[in-house]
Amino acid sequence: MYEFEIDGHEPSLLPDGNWELVWNDEFDGTELDRSKWDFRLSMMGKRHPAWVDRGVHLDGKGNVVFELMEEDGRPVSSQLQTGYNFMDEPVTPTKFGKEALQWNIGKLHENLYTHKYGYYECRCRLQQNTDAWWSAFWIQSPVIGASLDPAETGAEIDVMECFKPGKIAHHNVFYGGYGLDSKRVSVGGVEGVDHTVFHRFGLLWEPTGYTFYIDGVEDGRIEEAVSQRPEFILISTEVKGYRYDDHQPVQAAFDAIGKDQFIVDYVRVFDPVNCGKQL
Repeated sequence: MYEFEIDGHEPSLLPDGNWELVWNDEFDGTELDRSKWDFRLSMMGKRHPAWVDRGVHLDGKGNVVFELMEEDGRPVSSQLQTGYNFMDEPVTPTKFGKEALQWNIGKLHENLYTHKYGYYECRCRLQQNTDAWWSAFWIQSPVIGASLDPAETGAEIDVMECFKPGKIAHHNVFYGGYGLDSKRVSVGGVEGVDHTVFHRFGLLWEPTGYTFYIDGVEDGRIEEAVSQRPEFILISTEVKGYRYDDHQPVQAAFDAIGKDQFIVDYVRVFDPVNCGKQL
């Protein structure tokens, strides 16, 4: 690994080779760049009660800050994405001609940014109260599960997920959608990470596999279910408890409202140059 310098910002840690920066957000200024990011509010055809479109702000120091907040008496937080999964949006009843017929998908949206292959990196400081909520940096196909072939319709690639204090969960690749045909491959995972300081989480996505990095150190490789589909980026948080059967937030989340943050310094995407082959 070597340092890739960007003027006025923390350097990236990149695998050996020649790289060019093709997309990034350094979160400079005071307003979120809505040409790059939108809020994810729905999942699997339902408006999600845990997600809102006001739970992030730029701190003026080059960071985007995610907050654990209260809305209608309940703890909530936010997710940012550069694209859209076609199955997420709730269905609005329509008619085909005079018949009440429709595919079971909602309104489709143009993606803001998708990309295929390359090196993806996020520098962030994890949330401090992992009993209340979790954080993640991941990549998803807009059409995951539309066929059984992940090369054709893509995968979910979990670069970083933090559910417990000081522990980075296994890096996952989900493919085949999220129903009866869903499959998962996992690798790596680290305990004892200092959650009070910033860390770099990286993914090298190649036609031959996915290699995961934490602070420049390789943390596993997966050579199955390699997506050949451009995918979008997410940085997200979620209150614990909403995915349980009763869809109720845990008490720890109520207690932590206004007392915790997940902070992201940058998100960057690099492509190889002069490497003798096209990724």
